[in-house]
Amino acid sequence: MKTSEFYFNLPSELIAQKPSDKRGESRLLILDKDTGKLHHNNITDFPMLIEDDTLIVVNNSRVRKARIYGKSINGGKVEFLLLKKISSNSWETMVSKRKKQSEGKEFLFPAGVRGTITANSEEKTIISFSSEINDEWLDSYGHMPLPPYIKREDTQEDIDRYQTVYAKNTGSVAAPTAGLHFTEDILSQLEHRNIEVVSVTLHVGPGTFIPVRTDNVEDHIMHREEYEISKDTAKRINRARRAGRKILAVGTTSVRTIESAWDMVSESILPGKGSTDIYIYPGYNFRVTDHLLTNFHTPDSSLILLVSAFAGKDNISRAYTEAISHKYRFFSYGDAMLIK
Repeated sequence: MKTSEFYFNLPSELIAQKPSDKRGESRLLILDKDTGKLHHNNITDFPMLIEDDTLIVVNNSRVRKARIYGKSINGGKVEFLLLKKISSNSWETMVSKRKKQSEGKEFLFPAGVRGTITANSEEKTIISFSSEINDEWLDSYGHMPLPPYIKREDTQEDIDRYQTVYAKNTGSVAAPTAGLHFTEDILSQLEHRNIEVVSVTLHVGPGTFIPVRTDNVEDHIMHREEYEISKDTAKRINRARRAGRKILAVGTTSVRTIESAWDMVSESILPGKGSTDIYIYPGYNFRVTDHLLTNFHTPDSSLILLVSAFAGKDNISRAYTEAISHKYRFFSYGDAMLIK
């Protein structure tokens, strides 16, 4: 299967550079994956569009203000994206102009903090700081890690809007964007309908933005991400499946979590912590997910491969063509798609 089959031309003006004026006002394209039929709607109607007894799975990971800027000795500004804490003073990081950054190079950060690159290779870059860099420090001096296709600096608005209303566990460097559409009112309507909503945690890594660069889809190596499922959530999902109820995943990260936690022997979701590099592309057999709420994804990405696996390549191609012709907004701050 060729990666080029999942490329499409997207007018740059359809790449959402900022959120909608008000959370919960995005458009919603509905795709019936069995018939291929498409319907246009609005996310405000989402609570009334799903079946009775549906169980909804959301990813409650919270985005860390993980982008920081340091000054080199010669005064140059260098961007760091903190990925994973190794110790109180050291982080695995991505750094701009990586090949120009050598081991031992020092940088000055806000509040008098100094940082030194202690390892730098294609596999991993590590920076050690003169004092502890924790979430409290990052909340004061860090920036929201907006994706590279948003061509602007982060603002105060992004602190709220690039975070789901149910965000809880800090650890992502990218938002689980399908959940950005949910409002307290939408959650209240779901509760009023007795629709069960459960949370999992998958900390989204930078690999979500990395295109599939191999010629063949099957040759791509997926990034690894950490997840956790509570005993209560696993119990609720397993109970719903045994009762024949539909499972609706909010976002591809929720899909990857529940599909990764599925145990073939017990035929159930296993609770606990884990890490996953699950790679879902056409031909994959979904074991847990019945419906999917998602955004519109980038060409040649693992995300468009996942939705193509879920709904069928031709259905997704037709839906994206429809979305482009109707000027839907694409990517993280864009509109939504419900696949039923």
